[in-house]
Amino acid sequence: MWDSLRRRAGKAAPDASVDGAEVGFREPAMQGNTTKVVRELSSGVSKLGRDAAEVRGLLEDTQKVVTSQAHAMQALGAELEQVRHAQDGINQSTNQTREAVGRARTALSGVGEEVGGIVATLRQVSGAASEITKIALQTRLVAFNASVEAKRAGEAGRGFGVVADAVKDLAAQVEASSKAIMGTVGTLDSRIENFSRELRADGSGGAGQSKILQAFADVEVDVDLIAKSAQESQATTQQLAERSGELGVEIQQAMRKLESAFACSDRFLRLSEQMIEQIASSGVEVEDSPYIQAVQGAAAEIAGLLERAVKEKRIEASALFDEQYQQIAGTDPQQFTTRFTQIADQLFPEVQERMLKFSDKVVFCIAVDRNGYVATHNKRYCQPQRPGDTAWNTANSRYRRIFNDRTGLASARNQRPFLLQTYRRDMGGGNFVLLKEASAPVTVAGRHWGGVRLAFGF
Repeated sequence: MWDSLRRRAGKAAPDASVDGAEVGFREPAMQGNTTKVVRELSSGVSKLGRDAAEVRGLLEDTQKVVTSQAHAMQALGAELEQVRHAQDGINQSTNQTREAVGRARTALSGVGEEVGGIVATLRQVSGAASEITKIALQTRLVAFNASVEAKRAGEAGRGFGVVADAVKDLAAQVEASSKAIMGTVGTLDSRIENFSRELRADGSGGAGQSKILQAFADVEVDVDLIAKSAQESQATTQQLAERSGELGVEIQQAMRKLESAFACSDRFLRLSEQMIEQIASSGVEVEDSPYIQAVQGAAAEIAGLLERAVKEKRIEASALFDEQYQQIAGTDPQQFTTRFTQIADQLFPEVQERMLKFSDKVVFCIAVDRNGYVATHNKRYCQPQRPGDTAWNTANSRYRRIFNDRTGLASARNQRPFLLQTYRRDMGGGNFVLLKEASAPVTVAGRHWGGVRLAFGF
């Protein structure tokens, strides 16, 4: 693009005049116009990049919502399946209850017949007791008469009189016992007769309806209501399951469309970033040029500090390129340490803190290894984590973390002279800020270690 502009500027100058002085006068004017156009184009592309980053951020928010909805629909489907199993269990239980009530009815019918037999037996017992009472009464009369005759016989009948009195007393005891039996049997017979009538009632309603059978009838009515409700609930659940399935399909379609939109937004964002890089590489001083030069200087300084540390045996080269990230227990977001964490704490702040004073627009300046690991951040973002406060930690405890998102990895693994990106930065708690970022590679002893990231506002 810039070659084309230069060719156009070069062709226009000779055609302006044959007078060398006049040509010389017009060339600076053409260059000035070109510079103005480039700067205007830079400003426009910068706004374009900002809009592209904003769109991509909104797509990310939408994707999170859709993904959450997809998980919710999956959970709902599983819960509906559990409800369906529970309703099948209810239907099975109601059928079993209905069958149990039927068996109880049959059993009660048999009990009623048995109770009828018991009533008949008790009446036989009562009749036998009544006969015993009669016999005992007659025995008492006979014993009384024998006792009278024995007294009349005098001394000769004394022994017989004693026997007669004993028989009379025994007959009295027998009479009392038989009467007690008759009373008890009478009471029992009355109760059993009432119970028998309950069991024999046909349950057809009215005053003579069996309370027991009515209770069973009430149970059957309740069981039928439960079964009906379960069936209605099952039908509703089936409809919900079908609708849930339809929504699940729609969500999957939405996710695929979002993926396409993501791909499109990424292409759009990359195009805007490439245009910004080309403008910055044109040699024309644009708004981003000072930040590019500053980050390149910082990267060179970090590289020099690391090379000196290796030469002075303050750290081994193998430790400097350590990728065995050790998790720090109890941290959220997760934090890590490596074998070069300590040397980074010693060397990096000198450069990183100074870069914060480069411009009021600078938000942060950090050195990262090629995997996006930030051993030490700017001091303002190196606050100790607060247990259980993830949002605060996300915003304020950004050191000892790995930022391997699209922007983070691109900056960490870039080996070109510089890279310009536009993105949204997550500040925790649903807060985001739009940033530009210039990054430059850090090479130690000819080996790519990572990069320096300089983020600044619009």
